Amino acid sequence: MDLKQIEYFVAVGQAGSFSRAADTLGMTQPALSRQIRALEVELRETLLERNGRGVSLTEPGRRLLARGREVLQLMHDTRQELGALRGEAVGQIVVGLPPSLARRITVQLIEAFQAELPHAKVAVVEGFSSHIAEWLAAGRVDLGLVYNPEPHAQLAQEPVLEETLCLVGAPGSLSRAQVSLADVAALPLVMPQWGHSFRRLMESRAMLAGVRLQVAWEVSSVPTILDMVKRGHGFAALTGSAVAAGTAPGEVALATIVEPVIMSTLCVAWNHQRRRDALHVRTTEMLAALCRAGG
Repeated sequence: MDLKQIEYFVAVGQAGSFSRAADTLGMTQPALSRQIRALEVELRETLLERNGRGVSLTEPGRRLLARGREVLQLMHDTRQELGALRGEAVGQIVVGLPPSLARRITVQLIEAFQAELPHAKVAVVEGFSSHIAEWLAAGRVDLGLVYNPEPHAQLAQEPVLEETLCLVGAPGSLSRAQVSLADVAALPLVMPQWGHSFRRLMESRAMLAGVRLQVAWEVSSVPTILDMVKRGHGFAALTGSAVAAGTAPGEVALATIVEPVIMSTLCVAWNHQRRRDALHVRTTEMLAALCRAGG
């Protein structure tokens, strides 16, 4: 009995079919059947019962399936540990992304993993920046991209991109390339709810400037905010990259907010209590490069 035979048997047991398991393993069904039969002969047990719908496990088969999964997981973990000792990027990492960024860079991140980190996997979860910070502190995600983060005792934060906020309106609604924050405050705005990073940033700058924002509608989704702006239901304050990701050229009008200039800072964050291995460091570099390239 060798590891390949265990792998083949587990594949058949989980699939409940020789044909489906053969497709998954990339081998022919007769070759797979021979390997399982050799395993049964060696163990002197019938492990699978063939029927019209596929196969079912015998009692010895159920026990071997459970043990086989444990053996394969142990070997997987051992390979990861040995790879980590060599400084290789191996294992799985969970990354938290804001929805607007996830839409832009998730596919590129996965493709980068496939090309550059063949022994590692990435899982992506979406959430607002405040939620991602909570997930990082709780250990639910390993890395996150967060906008304008507040200081957090458990988190390390590294800026990767700074962008100027722009006023966004329907085509023809803005006659100037630049507007003051006082001008913005006189307009009906479509903004996220309290707690969202952009809303928090705008409200704090408005308070310092001594003006009050007129929030006509509260909408969390950036694509939906842009749809409302395009239909003339108000104006929005967003980064140029967020607008570019959600609109075609000419669909909206843009004006840079000045007096004061409002900068939005995107940071990659992680729990500083966690040991940073090669996969963690390499993923951080990938995220930073994708953000700076504009997705």
